[in-house]
Amino acid sequence: MSEVISFAKTTGFWQLFGSIGQNWGSLVMIAISLLLLWLGIKKQFEPLLLVGIAFGMLLTNLTAFTPNDAMYHTDLWAAFMDHNNPAYHSFGTIMSNGGLLDILYIGVKTCLYPCLIFVGIGAMTDFEPLIANPKSLLLGAAAQIGIFATFISCVKFFPSMFPQEAAASIGIIGGADGPTAIYTTSRLYPDLLGPIAVAAYSYMALVPVIQPPIMKLLTTKKERNIIMKPLRKVSKTEKIIFPIAVTIVVSLLVPSATPLIGCLMLGNLWKESGVCDRLCKTAQNELMNIVTIFLGISVGATATAEAFLNGRTLAIMCMGVIAFGLGSAGGVLLAKFMNLFTKNKVNPLIGSAGVSAVPMAARVSQSVGQKENPSNFLLMHAMGPNVAGVIGSAIAAGVLISLFG
Repeated sequence: MSEVISFAKTTGFWQLFGSIGQNWGSLVMIAISLLLLWLGIKKQFEPLLLVGIAFGMLLTNLTAFTPNDAMYHTDLWAAFMDHNNPAYHSFGTIMSNGGLLDILYIGVKTCLYPCLIFVGIGAMTDFEPLIANPKSLLLGAAAQIGIFATFISCVKFFPSMFPQEAAASIGIIGGADGPTAIYTTSRLYPDLLGPIAVAAYSYMALVPVIQPPIMKLLTTKKERNIIMKPLRKVSKTEKIIFPIAVTIVVSLLVPSATPLIGCLMLGNLWKESGVCDRLCKTAQNELMNIVTIFLGISVGATATAEAFLNGRTLAIMCMGVIAFGLGSAGGVLLAKFMNLFTKNKVNPLIGSAGVSAVPMAARVSQSVGQKENPSNFLLMHAMGPNVAGVIGSAIAAGVLISLFG
């Protein structure tokens, strides 16, 4: 009988019923993780990342009830967030004493995972619509207004809750680019990584819900019916020169954005050069899938009860949706402004695609446009500002990191 009791004390169930009042927050987080798993699996909200994030959240909060913290260690985990902790700089300590989550989180702490994700995104991205219509770059840039407007709002209205580094991390949600949000937050304010990552990917998944009302509110029926001229054919030489030129210009202009932009353009150069098919396919498939697994689990593991269940998280969710909405509106309004001076009119619906949710935002522009005019095909036109938004959000992240990093 004593052996049975001794075994029972080693289980998490003993801890669960013995400390339920003390660890109620972890139970709430477990419930939230199960909700996110349901949204990812049943509703297919960004399932490739949301399922991993939710499961990482489940793992990290289960450890509150397990006597043996084999998955992660509280002291090492705290060291990830504290630059003054000696273990923050000690790779050997983490590798020799760390659990699975401790080790996987090294890729987030070093910003390795977001950069590798960008290699895969570059290998899957076609910049031809942007090259064929350079004006799309302006629409992508205008959509980043949500980032900076939200940053200013956080600093002005919540100065005690969000220092400048935290405000910059929250603002980047407006770019609707999960890897960029993770990269920026890891560099500036890692304490908020869990809530910001969940907010960023949640709003990316809700693009078809959030954007259409904003697009219709800011445009007239006549504007939504504008039919744009077909894009010109882009040569292979232009496609090869583009990633090289963008890397040089951005690296010199905003050095802090070089890791993201460089990885993005390297993946694209593999694709467009035509001589690196094996590397391109690996970046598109094996590399992208492996990094997505590690990124999702380790980011989800940051969503502990202490980090998530507080007023700051609610404020982040609210400011995040404002940032995303302002970004969508910024692209639409600039397209309307451009029509005042251009002969070839731009359908303002493609402006909302200036956020970085590729290709979902472009598909939303196409969907809303076809509801007004079934013969209107805006998808390729919308892909221009859409891929420009990926570049724009990375540059915006570089600017914020340069200022506050």
